[in-house]
Amino acid sequence: MASETELWQRIGEGFVQLYYTQFDTTNRMLLGDLYSSTACLTWEGTTFFGREAIANKLINLPFKNIKHIITGQDFQPTVDSCILIMVFGQLQIDDHPPMAFHQVFMLKNQNDNWACTNDVFRLGIHNIPV
Repeated sequence: MASETELWQRIGEGFVQLYYTQFDTTNRMLLGDLYSSTACLTWEGTTFFGREAIANKLINLPFKNIKHIITGQDFQPTVDSCILIMVFGQLQIDDHPPMAFHQVFMLKNQNDNWACTNDVFRLGIHNIPV
């Protein structure tokens, strides 16, 4: 008998679907609404603090079109009642070839709403010395 999906996994799956749908098909400024007011984003090694700074980073990314293809996602409940999410896949921007990416989110329930408190994004580009 298959067990019911845990609540934290359903919340995580819903967040991932909403996040990447908004990122790919709508005004990226709306993504700011998914973050807590004191959230932290590390994007390719550069850190941004607060909802407004994060939204500004995301809307000012230097491309017109993007498509994320999620190939895997993992979810964990944390000891302090948060949800840890690891996403990996490929993204394609404008007419460039697809690139691998990894993204980690931490969600926290604040006033009966789940908000992203932490977000770490990296492209899966490796510069291995020869």
